[in-house]
Amino acid sequence: MRLRRKPWIESAILDYAGLVDLQPPVERRGKWREAFDGQQELHLEIGCGKGAFLAGLSEQAPDTAFIGIESQLGVIYYAVLKAHEREAKNLRFIHGDAAHLTEWFADGEVDQLYLNFSDPWPKNRQAKRRLTHRNFLAVYRRILKPGGRLLLKTDNQPLFAFSLEEFEAAGLVVEAVSWDLHNSGLPNPAMTEYETKFSRLGQPICFCQVRFE
Repeated sequence: MRLRRKPWIESAILDYAGLVDLQPPVERRGKWREAFDGQQELHLEIGCGKGAFLAGLSEQAPDTAFIGIESQLGVIYYAVLKAHEREAKNLRFIHGDAAHLTEWFADGEVDQLYLNFSDPWPKNRQAKRRLTHRNFLAVYRRILKPGGRLLLKTDNQPLFAFSLEEFEAAGLVVEAVSWDLHNSGLPNPAMTEYETKFSRLGQPICFCQVRFE
């Protein structure tokens, strides 16, 4: 759901310009590690929301560089603010549309990719907009290194079922899967804002980890 526009954010976010690319970061393609302080791996979340998930991960894994992509300026502002308040040196953001991933990242540049509570686009005619559609998987295959991983979390079971079918069709290696992550015993090192909300309501969280060969 698109949030109501907050004009003040357009100027306020400029105070944190060192943490966010507000324009297409085409000049960083193939050079992302130079934007960080010697982190060994590069992890990417598409649709990072207000940044709770990446903020949690960045604290637990200081040797990993994390990038969050979010298309809504009124949302990503709060993610950037979290990174600033935590003085996170291994976390930054891109304001933009993930349709341009191959323009921003070189082939094999990313080690791991996260899709958390993505828009399910529930109508059949909207299937190609789902971030787990095979067209997107082909893009991820390009920017991920050989053996790179995609980790998916969602509360939407029809989207999860669709995603599992797409992963199989794309020949991805399923390493872990659960229709109820919080009762599965699988690791869950950080939660998103949506995940916290839904789990408190008793909504099962679906999870899958796949590997690109």
